[in-house]
Amino acid sequence: MLGGWLVTILVSAGAASILVLVALFVLLRHNVHATVFWNEIVLEKITNFVMDRSKEERILNSVSYNAIRGNPQSVLDCIDNYCSQKEWAMNVGDEKGLILDQMVEEADPTVALELGTYCGYSAIRIARLLKPNARLLTIEFNSEFVAIAKEIIEIAGLSDKVTVIEGHSEIIIPQLRKKYEVDKLDFVFLDHWKERYAPDTILMEECGLLRKGTILLADNIIFPGAPEFVKYIRNNERFECTTFHSHLEYMKAEDAMEKAIYLG
Repeated sequence: MLGGWLVTILVSAGAASILVLVALFVLLRHNVHATVFWNEIVLEKITNFVMDRSKEERILNSVSYNAIRGNPQSVLDCIDNYCSQKEWAMNVGDEKGLILDQMVEEADPTVALELGTYCGYSAIRIARLLKPNARLLTIEFNSEFVAIAKEIIEIAGLSDKVTVIEGHSEIIIPQLRKKYEVDKLDFVFLDHWKERYAPDTILMEECGLLRKGTILLADNIIFPGAPEFVKYIRNNERFECTTFHSHLEYMKAEDAMEKAIYLG
């Protein structure tokens, strides 16, 4: 009798485990929030513990071993391959990267600003398209990311065009004019904390850093979303807005980028 109950319990537990795994598979397949949580919180933490190094260090390691030094496109391809095949990461990615390329070419900036460097992927996309006398300043508050981004940008051969600034955007932006000799910004890429998109845009306006024709491009306006920023620029006569629909980096989930031309 006891043996029969034990078998029943084990079978039930096994069936329940299978159902949980199936439900998890379906959830990860169809829910982008669950997928990002699984990749960023669960898998990443486990892998960090097992390998005793961060995901960003693993990306740098992949670039160091596989990319062609001095070849920006090789570095971008290496990161795209790693993040699409091995570990998801929050770069702008290859699909939305083409939109970024288009906006940089349209702006043809002398001075560009990026908010949110991460590992340097989008900085490389921007810097490789800059004319000889142009420069990019990119702001990142995470000291580990700053160090890794500098190495990856150096491997791409673009250190002379890119200045990586460590600190918080709300502190650095008011310093740009005097400390970093910025008169006006021709192009701004917003890809940092989404709740900072709107206040940092307002801050750039207040600091007189935007000129008539400055192009702002904001990533991830659908996922995870930047509703306050979208509301601010779309209801502001000083901006002319265009939405570019795309997909979340390295996924099929819907996302978009917002272009805002400052009209003064």
